[in-house]
Amino acid sequence: MQLGELDVRRLSHPVDVIETVASRHDWSFERPCDDEIAVSVQGAWTDYSVSFSWMEASEALHLGCAFTLKVPARRQVEVLRLLSRINEGMLVGHFDLWAAEGAVMFRHAILLSGGVQPTSQQAERLLSAALEACERYYQAFQFVVWAEKSADEALACVVFDTVGNA
Repeated sequence: MQLGELDVRRLSHPVDVIETVASRHDWSFERPCDDEIAVSVQGAWTDYSVSFSWMEASEALHLGCAFTLKVPARRQVEVLRLLSRINEGMLVGHFDLWAAEGAVMFRHAILLSGGVQPTSQQAERLLSAALEACERYYQAFQFVVWAEKSADEALACVVFDTVGNA
């Protein structure tokens, strides 16, 4: 047996936990195969397509969260600057630019090595971390792509602390 090769038997499939969470929240989802599920979630700024994939070889549950934003080639360099600035401050997960598609995506994964079973609380936290990040920075992406702001200008517009109540 090689290092990392373990015969692990799981009590349930990790994607089953995601399906249970999606059902509980009444989110629409599609499960094209045992190892994948796509969930649609409505946000404050846009709708999000969240895909979860179970990667058996790595024992990782991967999340990819995309939103409708087509980055034109002429704005990709500035979007990459924005991604770099945002990712510097991220504790978990990161944003990527899929240049060929012109799409921004938030990605994160949790390792479930040795047969660790995911809980519904972990699944909900994984999803909420993705949605919180996307909601927090969505407008910054919009400013860079459509208002032609610099990464620094866009972040200054969306990342600030509020004081008091309205």
